[in-house]
Amino acid sequence: MFVRMAGCPLNCHWCDTTYALSMDSGTKYSLDEVKTLISEGLHPNTYKVNFTGGEPLAQHEAVIELARFVREEKGLRTYLESACHDAPRFEKVLPYIDICKIEFKLRDSKAVGDRHYSNLLKNELQCLGLAVGNGKITYIKVIVTNSSNLKEFKDLVHKVFQLVKPAEIAGFIIQPSNSFDEPSLERLLGFYDAVYPLYDQVRIVPQLHKSIGAR
Repeated sequence: MFVRMAGCPLNCHWCDTTYALSMDSGTKYSLDEVKTLISEGLHPNTYKVNFTGGEPLAQHEAVIELARFVREEKGLRTYLESACHDAPRFEKVLPYIDICKIEFKLRDSKAVGDRHYSNLLKNELQCLGLAVGNGKITYIKVIVTNSSNLKEFKDLVHKVFQLVKPAEIAGFIIQPSNSFDEPSLERLLGFYDAVYPLYDQVRIVPQLHKSIGAR
């Protein structure tokens, strides 16, 4: 089950959920109303609840309350998908999360201005360290376009594996942008080859929700 939170402070130019960027987008619910929606929407084979966005850390206190509810009252795993732009908020949410997907942004994402990029990367790396250090099931995701810089990507990969051991993460996902500056197969394989010598559980995974028409 996906719980999509409204609001995101980043500005990725290939964003596929622009309808969820504003804090007043979507429908406003109380926490109790969301808990009811979650309870009513569960199926017998539901095994985890994903908190995504937008950017879920934009509403980190709500994520904490809902994740606690999902774990303690529904007995399900919780999954956080985040760009991890705010390590202090991530650290507060982490005790209530079982699985983390940390999305690293390359410069060509334009998530933040060049002047702020080093701080974004610092927070992302801090969140990775926190997730692994607290024994969470941790995935890494990087969205690449045809304009993404391979050297920058390689530098990021080396920073990641200087910080964590390959055995400490559950997967490294390279996701091609969809309908915007899409990378060629040759470019994708170049990114793949930058990771594989250091970590063999690397996958190129397209945006499957686009293929099946889900929001």
